[in-house]
Amino acid sequence: MSEEKTWHQRALDLKPQSKIFIHGNYVDAVSGKTFEDIAPHDDRLIAHVASGDAADIDLAVQSSKKVFDAGSWREMNPRDKKAIMLRWASLMEKNKEELALLEAVDTGKPIGDALSVDIPNATRVISWYGEAIDKTYEEIAPAPRNALAMITREPLGVIGAVVPWNYPMMIASWKLAPAIAMGNSVVVKPAENSSLSTLRLAQLAIEAGLPPGVFNVVPGLGPQAGQALARHMDVAKIAFTGSPAVGRKMLGYAAESNMKQVALELGGKSAQIILNDCVDLKAAASAVAWAIYYNAGQTCSAGSRIIVEKGVKDELFAHLREFLSSFLVGSQFDPTTQMAGLVSKAQRDRVNSYLDLVGKDGEEIIFGGQKSQGSDLLIAPTLIDKVKATSRLAQEEIFGPVLVSIDAHNADEAIAIANGTDYSLAASIWTSNLAKAHTLARRLRAGTVWVNTFDMVDVITPVGGFGLSGSGRDKSLHALDTYSALKTTWIDLN
Repeated sequence: MSEEKTWHQRALDLKPQSKIFIHGNYVDAVSGKTFEDIAPHDDRLIAHVASGDAADIDLAVQSSKKVFDAGSWREMNPRDKKAIMLRWASLMEKNKEELALLEAVDTGKPIGDALSVDIPNATRVISWYGEAIDKTYEEIAPAPRNALAMITREPLGVIGAVVPWNYPMMIASWKLAPAIAMGNSVVVKPAENSSLSTLRLAQLAIEAGLPPGVFNVVPGLGPQAGQALARHMDVAKIAFTGSPAVGRKMLGYAAESNMKQVALELGGKSAQIILNDCVDLKAAASAVAWAIYYNAGQTCSAGSRIIVEKGVKDELFAHLREFLSSFLVGSQFDPTTQMAGLVSKAQRDRVNSYLDLVGKDGEEIIFGGQKSQGSDLLIAPTLIDKVKATSRLAQEEIFGPVLVSIDAHNADEAIAIANGTDYSLAASIWTSNLAKAHTLARRLRAGTVWVNTFDMVDVITPVGGFGLSGSGRDKSLHALDTYSALKTTWIDLN
């Protein structure tokens, strides 16, 4: 049997856990309701997933609050907390094929990507923050000699995390790991079409020794479970990754409840600026292609706009065509596949609606551009040229494998175009002039700027944006600060 058929058969044989996970146990929703989890690639019913609502959220939050107040995790010796998180990461590594399959079946992404990227990255994040627990120091302020002023980090309490469907395990880990490392408890509401891997992740945490209640998972629909979590009076912070429209609602829910902290990681319309002095256009083309066609463009930081000086455009486009000649698009269960279909019919139809705009204002398809219908969720890698910087194609997040090209006469105009959207998540500059790269990078309004590369990311550096891309920051040691509050203790020594 081929590897593709083997993975497909394993997907058919899956019997995933689909109940709510509270205080170390899988339980039915209080209402008894479920929703259908449908596999994108073949419309097959994977599982009936428990549909949590306000009652289930309350049970999960109270479980997390109880264990936080008791201090069994919050007050544990740092070296013991570290050991538990490292065991958790070890169990993730041991069960990576199961986790990868759950992730792939739910989202439609290639099994090879889930195995080589999603699960290893999530595992590294859990272990990295575990290692950080006993290596993070606090401060003594320069108080007068007759006083001692200590500045310590205090955990916030119960953290609510709402995570999206495009990278369920990775993005959950970005929020879970630093929050738990700081001594908080966490309730996760996964996206309704990608709950399975997070439910399994919670069970592995208990097996590793994490006290029950520190990590609870409540799958459910956004208006019921997500809203209830964001409104809950015992949730100290809501960490959300998703659309700007829902992000605005999260801010409202926080204001209408206990004014909890809100961290938002939202969308992007990231630009890659290709200047005439870029000396390796083949490398640039490869990075450009991976930046938009990886995960079928369903990435917040995807390099969905290229802003090109005219002197290099023809050669860049030629290299893009050459790259795609060997770019493998096909079955998600073939480990060699580099791009598969979109996550759902709704997402496919959204991308189709943007393809309908092509040609209305002089735009031109260079390659791809074919819409799909029916059960076909595959949109071919697409490049659209002659796009105006103010058009919907250049301003709105398509979230599919669609790259738009905008002409620029010089670097100054390129920077103005790059900054000319409401999104400010990421950007890149391709130039051989290091001084120019430094200068232009400072002028770009983006949370991450790459030079002569794109999407080089690791847990060691923060990720986040400005404006419509949100105000939160995930990853790096700085994330520990976002899941804690500074506390001053002033002791009179007289």
